[in-house]
Amino acid sequence: MYTPEIILITVSGEDKPGLTAELTKILADYKINILDIGQAVIHETLSLGIMIEIPKESESAPVLKELLFKAHRLNVQLRFNPVDWDDYEQWVNAQGKSRYILTVFGRKLTALQIAAISDTVAKQQLNIEQIHRLSGRISLNSEPQVPRACVEFTLRGEPANLSELNKSLLELSQALNIDIGFQPDTMYRRNRRLVAFDMDSTLIQTEVINELAEYAGVGSEVAEITELAMQGQLDFKESFKRRVGLLKGLEISVLEEIANRLPVTEGAKRLIDTLHAMGYKTAIISGGFTYFGEVLKKQLGIDYVIANELDIKDGKLTGKVIEPIIDAEGKAQTLALLAEKEGIRLEQTVAIGDGANDLPMINLAGLGIAFHAKPLVKANAKQAISNMGLDGVLYLLGVRDREVIKL
Repeated sequence: MYTPEIILITVSGEDKPGLTAELTKILADYKINILDIGQAVIHETLSLGIMIEIPKESESAPVLKELLFKAHRLNVQLRFNPVDWDDYEQWVNAQGKSRYILTVFGRKLTALQIAAISDTVAKQQLNIEQIHRLSGRISLNSEPQVPRACVEFTLRGEPANLSELNKSLLELSQALNIDIGFQPDTMYRRNRRLVAFDMDSTLIQTEVINELAEYAGVGSEVAEITELAMQGQLDFKESFKRRVGLLKGLEISVLEEIANRLPVTEGAKRLIDTLHAMGYKTAIISGGFTYFGEVLKKQLGIDYVIANELDIKDGKLTGKVIEPIIDAEGKAQTLALLAEKEGIRLEQTVAIGDGANDLPMINLAGLGIAFHAKPLVKANAKQAISNMGLDGVLYLLGVRDREVIKL
């Protein structure tokens, strides 16, 4: 029985145009079959691997000899490693194993962070297949205005204990001031189509109801109720009615003043502009107020706004909200309805929020993200961003800095 001769060729050295073409032309002359090929370049240094099968009618010696001569002329190093037939078949059979994407991003990446994460992955019996840098090149002459650093790992295998892995990654994220995303590498990962944002403390860096309360002279009372609701210790609908009731008599001019100075979260415009350029739809799904959501819709180009509508009469708040009230379950239901309207699967949706009332929406979405969130939310969300702006979401989608819309 004929056993194919399989050889792994590894090439390293200074990268130059045409190098891969020169080497593969030789393989073509000998009618070589390529079983696998991969190439990476770091700082003009090439690392190229080609796994070949020598045809039955050919011999390996002439082609390997010619490759060595060509490598010498190109001033690169060449190594040959014979691959055992059984090892090759084992490698082929492993292609059905699960794959995961682990995204590491923050203001700066250090060896300590990469070492700790790699060690955690190895202990879970996951193998690192590829590592790519998604962030742009970093100049050492001057500090970037908004520092960003991100690398993406492709992992193969099944975690020995998935819950333990998630716990370890969360602990590393907190200890090392880094964000770590871990998600299955499925067909939907780079095929999301709808991103839904919570508004207060997510898309904007304030709780609007607290600002309204300050104007109404009931700031401390409303802030206390808000915090209990966001921590999940108080029913949202009841707390919401109580807070809005305290705003009775507030002039609509106050709403206009606050709306004109909403503090948009870092990276929001960069994220939304890039999403729209990629064909995404965006939505605000909020337990806040439509009045402010509509301002952000116009300012940022958001496609949908679903929030709570304040009852206004004679230019003043009545202290009531028009039913139905958008609560935690309402947010999740709205996300599902928008996905249906857009003709997409829930796996193609992204939901981002910071509070307990965002969790049903976050956990329903294909990609759910706790953004600068309360501990309860972070511990129960699929992903978390705590060290970067909203544009960190792009890294979880696999978008490179060079693909981002320039503002």
